[in-house]
Amino acid sequence: MTAYQTVVVGTDGSDSSYRAVDRAAAIAGDAGATLVIACAYYPAKQDRVEEAYDTLGDDVAYQVVGSSPAEETVRTATERARKAGATKIEAEAVVGEPVETLTKIVKTRSADLLVVGNRGLNTLAGRILGSVPSEAARKSRVDVLIVHTT
Repeated sequence: MTAYQTVVVGTDGSDSSYRAVDRAAAIAGDAGATLVIACAYYPAKQDRVEEAYDTLGDDVAYQVVGSSPAEETVRTATERARKAGATKIEAEAVVGEPVETLTKIVKTRSADLLVVGNRGLNTLAGRILGSVPSEAARKSRVDVLIVHTT
């Protein structure tokens, strides 16, 4: 079996997802692979943006509206990935649903491994409605590693 060349990992900024980033980074580092860190998000509606600026002020509101939280998430994940051993790291904050975003990035980057955490996998809602890890594993055309993070 050949080593992985491109590893994609999804993060939402939770401690659980950062543990998946750590594992993906270690795998990418060991294989000399490129690690692509992805964070899917929904842009804030204009009325929510204005409310945040009115409530929080200009100097703080940018941190909680629009793409800023997602960009901070991938920045933090990138720092963790470096510490965990990855040397070739790219990051993307993308508007969209998590699973669709991950599968699209896997395809466009020609990745050969997708890494996700197991949060939601063993919950009742996850069993009934589906969860990111189960949907990612079902829809992926490449190897999927579901990291035990919870």
